Amino acid sequence: MEQPNNPLHGKTLEAIVVYLVSYYGFEELGKMIPINCFRKDPSIKSSLKFLRRTQWARDKVEKLYLDTIGKA
Repeated sequence: MEQPNNPLHGKTLEAIVVYLVSYYGFEELGKMIPINCFRKDPSIKSSLKFLRRTQWARDKVEKLYLDTIGKA
């Protein structure tokens, strides 16, 4: 199904997290979204594991991504 107005369409969670980490770094991400996967011994892999099973946190990450790329 086409979703031309959805800027998240076609973006994997991994691509979103990698983008945000490269843009802000884990330390700043942990301040913006205070979750342990960004604050304590952070890695892309551990962040993805947490975000895939925690919808409220994933929603926050997706919103920050949209705000960051200016599409919100």
